[in-house]
Amino acid sequence: MRAANILHLGAKELRSLWRDPVMLVLIVHAFTFAIYTAATAMPETLSKAPIAVVDEDRSPLSRRIADAFYPPYFLPPQRITQREMDARMDAGLDTFALDIPPGFQQDVLAGRGPTLQLNVDATRMSQAFTGSGYVQAIVTGEVSAFVERNRSGSPAAVDLALRARFNPELDKSWFGGVMEVINNITMLSIILTGAALIREREHGTVEHLLAMPVTPFEIMTSKVWAMGLVVLVVSALSILFVVQGLLGVPIEGSVPLFLVGTALQLFATTSMGIFLGTIARSMPQFGLLLMLVLLPLQTLSGSTTPRESMPYAVQLLMLPAPNTHFVMIAQAILYRGAGLAVVWPQFLALVGIGATLFSLSLARFRKTLATMA
Repeated sequence: MRAANILHLGAKELRSLWRDPVMLVLIVHAFTFAIYTAATAMPETLSKAPIAVVDEDRSPLSRRIADAFYPPYFLPPQRITQREMDARMDAGLDTFALDIPPGFQQDVLAGRGPTLQLNVDATRMSQAFTGSGYVQAIVTGEVSAFVERNRSGSPAAVDLALRARFNPELDKSWFGGVMEVINNITMLSIILTGAALIREREHGTVEHLLAMPVTPFEIMTSKVWAMGLVVLVVSALSILFVVQGLLGVPIEGSVPLFLVGTALQLFATTSMGIFLGTIARSMPQFGLLLMLVLLPLQTLSGSTTPRESMPYAVQLLMLPAPNTHFVMIAQAILYRGAGLAVVWPQFLALVGIGATLFSLSLARFRKTLATMA
């Protein structure tokens, strides 16, 4: 093995990538617009939900309830009649429609327990599921305050002081942006290495490499370091300028330590990309294989749903996956400010997984080159 061969072959890979405008656009999109969209497009908390109020009581209590819905959780409520309620819901104008019946305030003061009707457009899932609880809590709070005349007049027996660590404002964009960076690191590293191998096979340049005094190890290592370097650089720029700069997400831990973990992740995923590239005979086949591999890696690694919420069998099944340990590293370092003393088991796991994937991919790569020779 000669380091000079690995260096020159890696430089050739970088030049080939630079001449591929489609890949360049994909890289820029994945680490800019895609991250911003994932962080802001679908918040888990309620945001600017349209609500309409049918006030048939027209009492101080009903007006108090209607005035309690305001931004940022709700849009200013539309005062409508009962005949308009169903028509507006059918037209998709309102997510919530609250009907306050006649005599509501009188029944509340008399202790008769009146009922309010809340219509919900359940097709707007993210708003409907969380918003119903918001509406119920607001109505209950306003009724209790009205009955007591003063919300602070009777203190609660237990005062719950909420302190949300690592995300004080419970802002979903803090989580979504960083997790999208992790997903795109995995996706692009697999795509770039696998596509580079298939592109050489389709263009016939593999035969040229076989005629040169280079070994399969040198060819594969050059692809791993070149494509890994590209993804490492753009992910670092994305963390600094998109996540920290544009989205304003505070990074608690060491970015260089996170990049060390990223390099170990890239060692594993670029090797995986080579392995898939040796199995697929064309770009369409590679795309199908990529979907089969990428979806479980991203959805079951803990970046979308906490691993603790998954069945125990799935947790065990995903332990050999590099993404599982990379998500642990990212959350520990970037969110909780953890150091090497905390994340070294995950670093060690990525080294072992990467070495295994590299060995399997190298064996498969040698077998593929032998059939082409």
